[in-house]
Parts: sequence; C-alpha cells; structure tokens
Amino acid sequence: MQNVTIRACGENTVTLPAGVTVAEALNACEARADAMPVIAAFVNNEVRALSYRLAINAEIRPIFINTGVGQRVYRRSVCYALAIAAHKTLPGRRLLIGHSLGNAYYYSLDGRAVDPEIIQTLGKTLSEIVAGDLAIRRGVVAYTDALEYFNARGMRDAALLVERHNYSEVPVYHCDDFMDLSYGPLAPSTGILTAWEIEPYDNGFLLVFPTASDHTKVSPGYRSTTLFQIYREYKEWGRVLGISSVGQLNHLTERKEVKAFIRVNEALHEKKIARIADQVTAAGETEKVVLVAGPSSSGKTTFTKKLGVQLRVVGLIPIMISLDDYFVPRELTPLDEDGKYDFENIGAIDVDLLNDHLVRLFKGEEVELPSFDFKTGAREYRGNVITLPDRGVLLMEGIHGLNDALTPRVDADRKFKVYVSALTQLNLDDHNRISTTDNRLIRRMVRDHQFRGHSAVATLEMWPSVRRGEDQNIFPFQDSADAAFNTALDYELGVLRNYAEPLLRQVKPWDDVYHEAVRLQTFLRNFSTIPEKNVPSESILREFIGDSGFHY
Repeated sequence: MQNVTIRACGENTVTLPAGVTVAEALNACEARADAMPVIAAFVNNEVRALSYRLAINAEIRPIFINTGVGQRVYRRSVCYALAIAAHKTLPGRRLLIGHSLGNAYYYSLDGRAVDPEIIQTLGKTLSEIVAGDLAIRRGVVAYTDALEYFNARGMRDAALLVERHNYSEVPVYHCDDFMDLSYGPLAPSTGILTAWEIEPYDNGFLLVFPTASDHTKVSPGYRSTTLFQIYREYKEWGRVLGISSVGQLNHLTERKEVKAFIRVNEALHEKKIARIADQVTAAGETEKVVLVAGPSSSGKTTFTKKLGVQLRVVGLIPIMISLDDYFVPRELTPLDEDGKYDFENIGAIDVDLLNDHLVRLFKGEEVELPSFDFKTGAREYRGNVITLPDRGVLLMEGIHGLNDALTPRVDADRKFKVYVSALTQLNLDDHNRISTTDNRLIRRMVRDHQFRGHSAVATLEMWPSVRRGEDQNIFPFQDSADAAFNTALDYELGVLRNYAEPLLRQVKPWDDVYHEAVRLQTFLRNFSTIPEKNVPSESILREFIGDSGFHY
C-alpha cells in the first residue's frame, strides 16, 4: 500500500497509508489542541475539510474555530445544516439564502413571506440536527447522479452549476440522507455548530452567527436598514429579469444573449444615478457639497463622475474636489499599530484646511485648491483657483465622506451624503451566496494590477488591513446617508474572471495567501467568461479593467 509523509505545524512528521483523512493525520501527529475546537485544516496551504483524504505528501496545520478562516467554515456549515432542516421539514419549498446583514445572513422561502411558525419549526429542527452530532462527509458523485439528484429535488440552480462544468466527478457533501454542493470545506459534524440563532426579519428571517472573538455565543449585531433596502430592491429587479443565480447568468452567456442583459444592467445604473441627481435638486436651492463614500473598490470615483453628468442634466453645475489633495504632509500622517502610515485614518486629512475652503466657497469667495504629490508626500499649489457659481454643487468622494467629523463647520442642510457599495444580488445557487466582499476584492486585485503594478499576492496581503479600515471608518456611518447606490453589475464577474484568473495563478503554494488565491479561483470557475469588449466605455466596471471613457 502506498504511504504518504505528513508533517504537522512544521514539526511532527509521520508516515501514514494514503487515503488517511486529515483528522486522522492530525491525531497521528498529535497536532490537535484540546483547548479550542479544530474545524478544518490547511493542507499544503489549501483549506480542507477534516474528512478530506490525503493522497500525496502534505504539510498540515489545524484551523481553529476562533480564527477568521475557521469562522468562515463555521458559517458555511451552519448554512448547510439549515438546508438539511429545510429539507426535512419543508419538502417542496425553496430555502433561499440572501445577503449578509452584520453578523447574519438573510433568508427567505420561495421568495415569499415566511410565517413565524415555520421559522420556529426550522429553528427546532436545526437544534435537533446539531444535538444529533451528524457526520458531514466530503465525497464525489457521478456527474449524471448529481444532476438527477438536484433536479429531482427542485434544486435547479445547483443543477445549472453542475452543468457549467464537464467533470465526471462532482464534489459534494453528505449528511444523513442529504447531499448538497459547498464552495468551501465544511465542519466534520453538526455537533460543533452550537452557537447560532434564527430571528424573524422583514418577510424572512436571519441566521445569526457568533464572531471569531467569541465563538461560543451569538452577540446582538447591527442591522443596516440602508443595506437591506438596497438588497431588497436589487433582488426584486433580479427576479423580474429572471437572473438571480450564476447558473442563470451562464445560461444567458452561453446562448449569446448577454449583450442585451449588459445593456439593461447599465441602463439601470443610469436610471438610479439620475434619480439621485433629482434628490440633490429636491433637497433645496442652498449651495451644497455632495459627499460620496463607500468601501474599497466600490466604484466611487466613476459613480461621482457619472453623478456629475446627471447633475448637469438637471441644471446644476458640479465642481469636483478631491479629498486626496487634502492629505496632511507625510511627516504628519498618523501611524497604525504596526508603525506604518495610516492613510485611512481621518487624521491623515487636513480637516481644518478643507473646512476653511468649503466655508469660503459657500460665501462666494475664491479658493486656490491644493494638489498633493504622493511621491514627495508634500502639498503643492498650482494655481487651481475656483469659485462656486450659481447653481453650483461641490462633489467630493472619499472613505470619510459620511463622517461628520470630516466637515464639522459645514451646516447639515448644505451636505448631501451618498453611500456607494457593490452589493451583488446574484447567488451561486439557493444555498450558496456570493460574498460582496469577494466581489470587491476581485475588483481591487484587477485594478491594482492594471494601474498600480501590484501582484495578486500584494493585494491579498493588504486586504485584511483594508477591511479593518472599512469597519472603523465607513460602515458605522452608512445609515446616515441621504441616498445609496449599488455599483454591482450582475455580469461583472464573468468579465473580471478574464483578468483575475491569470493573476491568481501566479500565487504559489509557499505564499501565505495561497489558500485565498485557491478559494477565489475555485469561485471564479463557476462563471462563464464574458468578453470585455461588451463593457460600455462609461461603465463603472471600466474603472477596474481600463479603457474608461472618463479621465481619472
């Protein structure tokens, strides 16, 4: 019998028969810790289920439940267990996963309102599944068997994803008599999934999770009404068009009908931006500053330019002011906990100078705008003198736009705030969602390579810091916005795949972020590619892939 050599945590090495599971290998290496549950493992720097069978030599490291990666596995596993509960108690009904809302996912049934009794029944059944400590096993089934299983149970979107590939073996997860797809490893059994809650919300319910800081209990989370309203509107729009899953999008692409769908996506953007321009006008005649904010790679810059066009349509005169030009000199920039320049800290902005200029412009005075030289880290003045004309509107975009600490000297009635983010309404299938954070990460990776010469490794390594900055500086203020805009385009990941996959393939197994690269590659393979030539020149997507009709 063939053997494999296993090294755990860079220390203990053992020789075991090929086909041994990751859990068995961890036990043999004495690498498991009693103090904290192990929910998965890194195997040659890929995230694998504990039931995964080892066929080659491997270095393995346990993934503990209280880590970020561990919590991702945990959430995915609770969602899987909830799908089992729906399978047992609601045969013939479609359990539909939705978007994230704080530390929870929103769910609906058949796209209709959910009775409180059904929510209670689902919670009770899920509790029984957890108490039963049922094994969750990774395996493969024949292509035709997978299609037959999913079609017979009304899981058409899962069947469409299987049809997208031509693999003779389809990876699945089994638990009791239930089988489903999963786009990442699951927990070894349901018994570990003890912390969760189900609570009614709007016409559906929330599945609430713990956090990595305390995996043993669920803490109350903040629910953004702004995000929920955006998601609900776009979900309804997706249902009207009949495109709410990746499989449906792929079907459209492969029938050569995606061009018309792209035009509708872009037209929806234009219509929504025109409505926001109308809102700015309706807010009153007072000279205003429109403050645009949102997380990284939301398309804020292109949105602001497109809003400027629509403001001209309604008779206003937009004047762009770049917050980047109000950075303090480099030596005054705050430092983060690692001693590096923290450009996302509001202290990196010269708030006094910015407010002095805004107040003077509203008084009708002339102001010479600064320019910031990022190479020298110094502020310069190049004769860019402006005044605010009649029916003039100032446009500023940046991560702190919604925070009143940025504009403390500007009266509230002079501020119009817009929150911008990329909130995709597509799901992979009924039970597997698309992370909006992943959507933005892929956008950023492509843009960083196209315009900044960064590798995928550099973007992936930087991303956790970017996310921490968003949690501190953007998300706490999103519900203070006067308007919100969703920059996601339902077709965009089919285009971005053309750019992102070659970059992700450059990430090697010895890179610390390799497991993230593999995860994103696996995710992108679910999308049929869409040629970038179909993307209009003024699309927000052009901010990331290039050849935009706007000047940046």
